Amino acid sequence: MIDQRDVIDRRAIAGRIAELVAEAKAAGQKKAGEAARPQVLALLKQALENGRAELARRLVERPSAGHENAAGHAFLMDQLLRLAHDFVTRDLLTAMSRSPREVLTIIAVGGYGRAEMSPHSDVDVAFVTGMPGSAWCEKAVEAMLYLLWDLGLKIGQSSRTVDETIQMAIADLTIRTALLEGRYVWGDKALYADVSRRFWAEVAAGTGRQFVSEKLEERNRRHQRMGDSRYVVEPNVKDGKGGLRDLQTLYWIGKFIHRVRSAAELVDKGLFTPAEYRSFRKAESFLLAVRAHLHTITGRAEDRLTFDLQRQVATAMNFADRTGKSSVERFMQFYFLQAKRVGSLTGVFLAHIDEEFAQKRARRGLLAGFTAKPRIVKGYRVFGGTIAAPSDDWFQKDPVRLIEIFRMAEEMGLEIHPSTMRQADRDSGLIQAEMREDSRANALFLDLLSGRRDPETVLRWMNEAGVFGRFVPDFGRVNAQMQFDMYHHYTVDEHTIRAIGLVSQIERGLLADDHPRATRLIHKVQSRRAQYVAVLLHDIAKGRGGDHSELGAEIAYELCPRFGLDDGETQLVAWLVRQHLLMSATAFKRDLTDPKTIEDFVARVQSIERLRHLAILTAVDIRAVGPGVWNSWKGQLLGELFDAAHERLRLGHMRHGRSQRVAAKKEAVRAALKDDAALLDRHGKLFDDAYWIAEPGDIAAMNIVQYDAARRMEHELSIHTEHCPERGATMVSVIASDHPGLFYRIAGGIHLAGASIIDARIHTTRNGWAVDNFIVQDPHGAPFNDPGQLERIESSITDALAGRIALVPRLAQRPLPHSRAKAFEVKPQVIFDNKASNRFTVIEVHARDRSALLNRVARTLFENRLVVRSAHITNFGERAADTFYVTDLTGNRVTAKDRLVRLERELLDAVSDERQAALEQAELEQA
Repeated sequence: MIDQRDVIDRRAIAGRIAELVAEAKAAGQKKAGEAARPQVLALLKQALENGRAELARRLVERPSAGHENAAGHAFLMDQLLRLAHDFVTRDLLTAMSRSPREVLTIIAVGGYGRAEMSPHSDVDVAFVTGMPGSAWCEKAVEAMLYLLWDLGLKIGQSSRTVDETIQMAIADLTIRTALLEGRYVWGDKALYADVSRRFWAEVAAGTGRQFVSEKLEERNRRHQRMGDSRYVVEPNVKDGKGGLRDLQTLYWIGKFIHRVRSAAELVDKGLFTPAEYRSFRKAESFLLAVRAHLHTITGRAEDRLTFDLQRQVATAMNFADRTGKSSVERFMQFYFLQAKRVGSLTGVFLAHIDEEFAQKRARRGLLAGFTAKPRIVKGYRVFGGTIAAPSDDWFQKDPVRLIEIFRMAEEMGLEIHPSTMRQADRDSGLIQAEMREDSRANALFLDLLSGRRDPETVLRWMNEAGVFGRFVPDFGRVNAQMQFDMYHHYTVDEHTIRAIGLVSQIERGLLADDHPRATRLIHKVQSRRAQYVAVLLHDIAKGRGGDHSELGAEIAYELCPRFGLDDGETQLVAWLVRQHLLMSATAFKRDLTDPKTIEDFVARVQSIERLRHLAILTAVDIRAVGPGVWNSWKGQLLGELFDAAHERLRLGHMRHGRSQRVAAKKEAVRAALKDDAALLDRHGKLFDDAYWIAEPGDIAAMNIVQYDAARRMEHELSIHTEHCPERGATMVSVIASDHPGLFYRIAGGIHLAGASIIDARIHTTRNGWAVDNFIVQDPHGAPFNDPGQLERIESSITDALAGRIALVPRLAQRPLPHSRAKAFEVKPQVIFDNKASNRFTVIEVHARDRSALLNRVARTLFENRLVVRSAHITNFGERAADTFYVTDLTGNRVTAKDRLVRLERELLDAVSDERQAALEQAELEQA
């Protein structure tokens, strides 16, 4: 318990205020209260400061004591309000006459009314007066407010008579909710009792169902505004899904319907079991503690658990690093477990409320007393679109039923009755080693996982009830586990369940527009259940340290036979888990026109069946990362890789040799040019074989037309931009007289215009003209196709090549693509690969994503006398992975060890945070 006088000693302060007023009177001051006010204000300010300091000290000592801290801040405000009231009414308004009806009461409302305050919460109070138009009451309220404002408090207040208060509560849901939590603070007790009595008699009576409906609608709007998932990576502790407001909504509803005075009384009303109430208190205390730390760290009313604050709160709450998991990941995992628990409690609670209303309806009206008889299916009660256990000991008699009921719900398209969900949650501990090995239980689980209706929704219910993690303990280990980065939007379990749902949607033809290839392939694979199991297991070893793909494959070898997969299916699933990143890494970080890329990929895939499964797994894995991560450009790259690999696997070799591929590409370009086909005869020989192999037919046709126009008009620089809807990106083609450093200057100009380069191919014609093709998007992966944006790109490239802008300082000034990316540690890395291509050295540069990155890397390569032939840019949130295919000036690969060592050192320096900081500082000094 809080030692209250260490927070604030009201009696001692009241005594000192009386002394100050007495001293002013003794000094001959006629308005002693007014004369003493500055000293009283200073005294109260010091009390507020000391009280907050004491509560902050206790929070450090007991960093998880959320209820204690919240109650302490409410107590501090109570005493300050009482002191302010007494000083104003006794010492400041002595000259004003007052009738017996001119009474005033102070009611704490909202979170303050619940005595749940964070360090910088608003102080919400209702001043209720005994009569309208009272000059004394108006002056008293005004004087108190000025005193409280002078203390620096943020006061949310209203001043109304009893009649006005009741009328406003009837008309306004927010006021009704605030009064619902009203708590007497100080003033006239009889007046407070009158407000309370009339609230229940005139406002609440008979409006329970309406209140519930309005509060739930309010909650849904709030969830939509906050992201509508309790797994958003930067959650709002107060208003987010699974946050404090959701718990408060349960209390509001319970209090409005049953007039409970505390959340503990919800147990007596049968809305929670004692165990559920304990978990309610545990979640609430943790969330209150997190909010207290957020306020303390920022010094303001901050409720967003942003990336930069997550690490600080984790430290403040004494979370430590463990093998495979950082302290912040462990903290956020615990946060999401509490948010998940809030969601589970909400479901149980609202279902009981709904049942209460249903029973009341059944007792009234024409069909009073009539009850429809439920169907019995395999012993279960099926009624009103729900399936329910027939008795309280149903699962205890046969724990396999804990899997069976979820399987039946998926198969029959039913919801599981809330009381049965509560039973499943309670009895999930019955799932022990023996049951996990039960063949019937595993067959049911596999049928559910690969269900034909909606396995995603039912698996999420199973996860909410704790059954999923108990039956598959390896999945339980990633429950609520986040990854501390800006790429992954969801926890590992939520990402996995969403990915399973995407496979199901693809199989049912619901995503044919976005995933036409996967929609065809899912019906060609030999084992659809192997596909679902691979998706379930692909990230199951995250958070263990080491390579989660390798560790996951080992888990697959253990779990697949248990689930009932045969040896061939087990081998396939283990391979898919081990290689689940192979296809995306190849498509996004390698040159797909280089034959060696396809050879290496096919050598690892080895069969068309594996390729089909891997293509589906890759698509759903990327899409399930979060909104906007999958786009047309990624789909096109993966499609190109699939088609090339499929051809190689089907024929055992590439269908055409180099010369045949060049001839075929030229014919495709000739067809695309239509009436301008003669341009190909005129200029085609200027472009070497590497160009024809690298460029798609539509882009080559575009280049030929652009080159012809530039030469006819004798333009030294030609820039063409064209939006390509099928790529979900914009093509920027630059034709100019080739000269050293052209690539890094163009790249700098494009980035200064606000675009992000995702792919680049650099060519030089046989007569010395550079033909460079860039594929660009905006920093968030959307097309960069507004006319103003395209005009800005052209002018920015022109200025960069003409030397009219200083690229280095201008790029250094540009903000990071993701505003809070600095919260993450990104260690730069450079990888050289002379085996990935027969003609080029492949250089991968991993670093913090920023506008200047590509320009700095390209310039460093230029300064090291290297020629960039193509660049492939991939972003993973705050991290960038840029791949360059380069040669030296003689067209050979770079193999000398000392040269590679020097190049690595210079590249690491170019992309470092230290270089960025130095450039920013230099720019500030110059300014």
